[in-house]
Amino acid sequence: MKILSAQQMQVLDNYTIAHEPISAIDLMERAAKAFTASLLSSIEPDTPVVVFCGKGNNGGDGLAIARLLQQRHFAVRVYVLELSAKSSPCFDANLERLKGLVEIHHLQHEADLPELQPKHVIVDAIFGSGLKGTVQGFAARTIEGINASGSKVYSVDVPSGLDGGLQPELPEVAVKATEVFTFHAPKLAFLLPGFAAYVPRFQVLDIGLSAAGSDTLDSDNEYVDSNWVKGRIRTAGKFAHKGTNGHTLVAAGSYGKAGAAVLAVRAALRSGAGLVTACVPQCAYDIMQTTNPEAMVLATGEHELQPVALTANYTAVALGPGMGQSDSVFQLLQSVITSNKVPLVLDADALNLLSQHRHLLEALPEDTILTPHPGEFKRLAGEWNSEVERLQLLRGFAVRYKVVVVLKGAHTATAMPDGRVYFNSTGNPGMAKGGSGDALTGVIVALRAQGYSALEAAVLGVYVHGLAGDLANREMGNTSLLASDLIAALPKAFQLLASGIITATKTD
Repeated sequence: MKILSAQQMQVLDNYTIAHEPISAIDLMERAAKAFTASLLSSIEPDTPVVVFCGKGNNGGDGLAIARLLQQRHFAVRVYVLELSAKSSPCFDANLERLKGLVEIHHLQHEADLPELQPKHVIVDAIFGSGLKGTVQGFAARTIEGINASGSKVYSVDVPSGLDGGLQPELPEVAVKATEVFTFHAPKLAFLLPGFAAYVPRFQVLDIGLSAAGSDTLDSDNEYVDSNWVKGRIRTAGKFAHKGTNGHTLVAAGSYGKAGAAVLAVRAALRSGAGLVTACVPQCAYDIMQTTNPEAMVLATGEHELQPVALTANYTAVALGPGMGQSDSVFQLLQSVITSNKVPLVLDADALNLLSQHRHLLEALPEDTILTPHPGEFKRLAGEWNSEVERLQLLRGFAVRYKVVVVLKGAHTATAMPDGRVYFNSTGNPGMAKGGSGDALTGVIVALRAQGYSALEAAVLGVYVHGLAGDLANREMGNTSLLASDLIAALPKAFQLLASGIITATKTD
């Protein structure tokens, strides 16, 4: 799903109006109906609703939503902010439709602002995604009143005060929505951690915008949802055997951190690799043989990994989880990077060593997959001062070194060597535990070993890892969810993907 700018969304709206064909007011009605249906599933039938509208098309959406709620017998009040003498034609048409049905108040001064209470539900339709500049004056005071009300707030398409794209700085004033119901695709700001206070949850509503029109628009950012992954998971053929499903090597673990190796190997085993070899120090040998009997074990070194010749016919290699950063571990990493000819996945201590020995970045084979968390990425790429800079660093790093970078977190962002970035839709806060990243490494390297491209292995791996986390979360909840629970849910996640029956996209 392409993530489009405000300007591109306007182009897509116009294309749909011209080619469906459909009138602008009817397309707005379609959006209002979709918003109202989602709102009705989120609020109680007797809840009083207060709708704040600007005088553009976002305000027109709000007026249409108010009318639809009134038809459902909700107590609705509408407040129109008179910020300009101008109004859009669709706003005017919906204002005329609404007259006589609900209370409409025109706000011109701060003194006109209504008293809001926690019992109210607020629909925010003041500004849309095309907002230019910062919100000031009377509009800012209105938004501050909404935020201070204690009411649940549902924003139409974009919280008022955000432009929906990448603002250089966080807004001085913007609606802090309870949930955003956005049209067609998420806006880029929704997927970045700095904007979480304004968009803690969102739902993407399909309003039937033209697929052909979307195909004409270019975007370097994509949102990976269930439609993106459908049909991409392969199923084994009748004559498949362990040799045709790839041989994965996972080099991981050290004294006191054998668990990282155990989790990465177990995740690889659960992700379809035909053979998995664990390269661990001698102190983890018995642990690995006991916990993962399906894996073969190559032991080197006593308490930490030592350089070893990787002569077996591995089809993908992962290094990093829990392996430490000693000189001997560095020598192993250097040897693998400079002499290994198979796909690589680097995580954890492998990334920390790369940040200390930066000359190795230039030696990384093309399409090597790096899986840093934000701290590891900062050590690799440098500091950033805004969400704009972080995304630029991520994209630029992948392009410069011709690697795939999986920047872990909510809506994990995976950057490709061609500059595209894929934002994930699965996962939950319960996965913010030690070991979750080790499991992701195992999933990705197993997919890579089976012949998936670097793009497919990284993006699908992140998606299925998050889906497994969501399935486990249903049973365990955020507090008690462990990485081992996530791995135990991988079989169900792969079953759902293979069957095409995928659970609804998580958006919080």
